[in-house]
Amino acid sequence: MRRILLLTSAIVLVDTLFFAALTPLLPHYAHTLGLGKAGAGVLSGAYPAGALVGGIPSGIVAARLGVKPTVLIGLTFVAITTAIFGFATEAWQLDLARFAQGIASSFSWTGALTWLIAATPIERRGAMIGSAFASAVGGALFGPVVGGVASYAGTSWTFGTIAVCSMGLAVWALLTHAEKPESAQPLSAFVHAMRDPHILLGGWFILLPALIFGAISVIAPLRLSELGFGAAAIGAIWLIAAAIEAVNNILLGRFADRRGTLLPLRLALAGSFGTIIFLALPGNPYVLGVLLILAAVASGAFYTPGMALLTNAAEARGLEYGYAFALINVMWAPGQVLGAVAGGSLAQATSDRVPYALIALVCAATFFGLHGRRDARHQAHT
Repeated sequence: MRRILLLTSAIVLVDTLFFAALTPLLPHYAHTLGLGKAGAGVLSGAYPAGALVGGIPSGIVAARLGVKPTVLIGLTFVAITTAIFGFATEAWQLDLARFAQGIASSFSWTGALTWLIAATPIERRGAMIGSAFASAVGGALFGPVVGGVASYAGTSWTFGTIAVCSMGLAVWALLTHAEKPESAQPLSAFVHAMRDPHILLGGWFILLPALIFGAISVIAPLRLSELGFGAAAIGAIWLIAAAIEAVNNILLGRFADRRGTLLPLRLALAGSFGTIIFLALPGNPYVLGVLLILAAVASGAFYTPGMALLTNAAEARGLEYGYAFALINVMWAPGQVLGAVAGGSLAQATSDRVPYALIALVCAATFFGLHGRRDARHQAHT
């Protein structure tokens, strides 16, 4: 199980590395290509849009062919599309490469996480998800640093190196043993699971933080750039936030195994509301940077308990883990797209205050919507 955890952690780290590397580069692309906030939102939202398209096919492949072929398909095309992005010079090329990389990433994520959870007993599931997601946060941690490096060293060399790392992981996966599925679960099982309120609740706590990060990843870098911060300074803010998130998710996983998922989810909702509502106010980049770190840590705290809730509910239904993690892609992607595209467009049409206020209200409504609910772990088994 340790070998599978290391492989899974490496896969999600490299995937997230590329995804997060765009953040400090966004002002550069917006300026050189004349994108504006709306165009920047489209570029940022292209990756999760691809993940949405690839979500269900990745679950079908994992359920029918097994986790290893799913991972190999994902890593191979992650490498190809990452290299293409590094050499792209036009807005449509960047958008298309990000979109295709999102499709590929949905396969590597679905296959890797399914591989891990299938080998993990339920009493340790939160800890394993927390450890794997800490690695994803590690990718988010170093992604902006990589973006900052790319702004000086060039995108072709930087993203070409990430592509080589992805192919190295494909070789590692090829040499690792994986069980083949005994029988393929029909797609109808996935469709019926979408009506289960316990699964939908877990899915909501994947969609909500994606919505938050989608909006922040577009609006905040452009605002920081307006206030005088360059790519390196913007990357440093995300670096600090992700470092805290990585440790926090390991602790959250262990806490969820002992105390259930609802308490950490309530705390994440309260913390997100209390920080996001103030993000549009600072006129000082350092004050805004501190608020962004607090907001990112609070919003990142949804993922580990949310994934634990979703996988527990899927197991209670007898749903294949491949479909469960495909469902995570299906939930995460529209939140990220809506946050990036709608958040950027709304901020451009009105002001940054409007999308931030709307997101804060959604957090508040969700917090009060949890009133009276029993612990998520018990729900999954009733």
